[in-house]
Amino acid sequence: MPDTPRSTYRVQVRPGFDLDATAELAGYLAALGVTHLYTAPLLTATPGSAHGYDVVDHRAVNPQLGGEAARARLVRALRAAGLGLVVDIVPNHAGVARPEANPAWWDVLRRGRDSAYARWFDIDWDRGRLLLPVLADTADALDDLKLVDGELRYHEHRFPIADGTGDGTPRQVHDRQHYELVNWRRGDAELTYRRFFAVSDLAGLRVEDPEVFDATHAEILRWVDAGEVDGIRVDHPDGLRDPAGYLARLRAAAPQRWLVVEKILEYGEDLPDWPVDGTTGYDALAAVSGLFVDPDAEPEFTTLDGRLTGRHTSWEDLTHATKLEAATRLLGAELTRLAALVPELPGEQVRAALAELAACFPVYRGYPPSGARHLAAARSEAGRRRPDLTGVLDAVTARLRDPGHELAARFPQFTGAVMAKGVEDTAYYRWSRFVALNEVGGSPAHFGVPAAELHRFAATRHVRWPASMTALSTHDTKRGEDVRARLAVLSELPGRWAERVADWMSRAPLADPALAHLLWQTAVGAWPIERERLHGYAEKAAREASVTTSWADPDVAFEHELHALVDRMYDDPELHAQITAFAAEITPPGWSNALGQKLVQLAMPGVPDVYQGTELWENSLVDPDNRRPVDFAVRRDMLARLDAGWRPAVAGDGAAKLLVVSRTLRLRRDRPDLFGGYRPVPARGPAAAHAVAFDRGGAVAVTTRLPLRLARSGGWRDTTVSLPVHQCTDLFTGRVYSGSELLLDDLLSTYPVALLAPTDSVEAAA
Repeated sequence: MPDTPRSTYRVQVRPGFDLDATAELAGYLAALGVTHLYTAPLLTATPGSAHGYDVVDHRAVNPQLGGEAARARLVRALRAAGLGLVVDIVPNHAGVARPEANPAWWDVLRRGRDSAYARWFDIDWDRGRLLLPVLADTADALDDLKLVDGELRYHEHRFPIADGTGDGTPRQVHDRQHYELVNWRRGDAELTYRRFFAVSDLAGLRVEDPEVFDATHAEILRWVDAGEVDGIRVDHPDGLRDPAGYLARLRAAAPQRWLVVEKILEYGEDLPDWPVDGTTGYDALAAVSGLFVDPDAEPEFTTLDGRLTGRHTSWEDLTHATKLEAATRLLGAELTRLAALVPELPGEQVRAALAELAACFPVYRGYPPSGARHLAAARSEAGRRRPDLTGVLDAVTARLRDPGHELAARFPQFTGAVMAKGVEDTAYYRWSRFVALNEVGGSPAHFGVPAAELHRFAATRHVRWPASMTALSTHDTKRGEDVRARLAVLSELPGRWAERVADWMSRAPLADPALAHLLWQTAVGAWPIERERLHGYAEKAAREASVTTSWADPDVAFEHELHALVDRMYDDPELHAQITAFAAEITPPGWSNALGQKLVQLAMPGVPDVYQGTELWENSLVDPDNRRPVDFAVRRDMLARLDAGWRPAVAGDGAAKLLVVSRTLRLRRDRPDLFGGYRPVPARGPAAAHAVAFDRGGAVAVTTRLPLRLARSGGWRDTTVSLPVHQCTDLFTGRVYSGSELLLDDLLSTYPVALLAPTDSVEAAA
């Protein structure tokens, strides 16, 4: 088993699919060709948590996953199958939705500043009692408080009582506590502890404190020291006060382990020089998926967007507006805390300046003392948009440039949250020009990725970050990889799509046309999709967009109209038939794109991850849709048929994708020497622009790009690629080729992709 994974397979371990169920996958994963299982967080989470990112007790494995005994059984099963283990950790925050489940938080609520755990959490004690936004939005909510078994109870919520304060009525007892229960609506504006984004149920941890680091990492590092963990994935480092310092401490504690961070890079941004092996792959996702989008279609989609919505808004202006909303509304409490760090200036002006700087910040966050250019860019743009704030902008910026100022340490935590909430969770649902590009780590303003850009990205990655993860789907992506692959086909049919969607929107109008365009694209990208899943997505998308309805203030009438539109897609026979026919038209080229992007992702420099179930076609949308159960029995049986010699057609069963995944992963596992370099392989001939090929040092990947345009131009004809060896074998078809020039019309006659390796090496591996 290699020290650095050659590939990983992500499993969403959860109460409904626990550690013992995961252990049963070991044989299948080994047969698939992966080298390491990559799990969701394993420490004790909020009871019933479906994801594990709300850890409540860092001392033990989640009992709802089977506890320590089940973890040990998993490790034994993996080792028996020759597999390693990569675990996901959450240093930024802890779950506090159920205080009784989190011993540290419970003690802080009971003892306040005197708690031994008070320093664990990023609490602003100078602002008085710790506010807990759990009450209903009614004036008499506190009347529902009860005293039960020495605790305060508010419906299902339980809270501790400080020593010597339990006498009197529930209201009187409440008023003596170190915490104050308040209306849930007050959380975004008045909260007195740092959160994960705008989630009040997740309280920020101070892992920059060595004692907090040690206490919250002891169990994970015990596994590392025992040789039971081979890699660590760090969740949300941008939330930390000092990401570089934290990662240095973690690297020192696990010096020989593969270490990747969930760092989301903006277009053109480089990963800081941290002591890590790379990111979790969103940068690769954007480059690879963009390769299959036709850049020439951008003007037509821009025109269509303006015609459908009745307005022309740039991505820059939209995201500025959504980030400003996030900074001043969703994250108003955090903004207030920052402004208080500049008491010598007028408070409202400081708030306005900080919000404007955050809205103009071009990346998620800077990393003091480096990253000064991002602050300079934000200051310049903020001054252009708000010249009335010039003086206070200058004063605030001067403090942000001072690495010793508390504002300089806290502001980067704020800008990361503003970017995530303003862009990922809002703008991506408002900007519906071409939603295949609206993906975590993506840049909707950059329409497609030319082949030359992909090659530059991959070559640089090979040199600088050869062990960084690559991914196409994760538990956080906005839509599954195969949905994006099918939607990319629309870029080859801009006129047809414009005609079709305009007709549908006129026949089934919605008060929010931008949202309607997003829904129609989603429908054809995922079709056929179960009605209840599309209903769930439509409601979440509308509330995230926060234009006509929202999570805080749902508009019942609009949401009724929205759900009626979804129902009409299924119940109107003519409309249903048209959606089905159009989806059927774009599905085969979508399969070509899906196979192409999968091969590129698996074969390019980096450590490829396969998200659970995506070795077959999958039409998942945003969470929780992408956490649905996976039928592993079907996948096992299909893999066995492939190993028995079946060479499936590219069809609805997805077997062709499983073939591509398994054969590529196995070659990477068994012959790493064939993946030690990176060189573009040029195609020659009339259709050369439709072939993307690269040589990894013996293994050559060949993919088809823009398949509809290729077909319209007459196919491959006499287009060829040059090979570095005289005789090679295609791992997907088993065909052997001789000579230095291969006709693509022959090579890609069965599948739109090929993975070539020297024949002698393939025979040796077999």
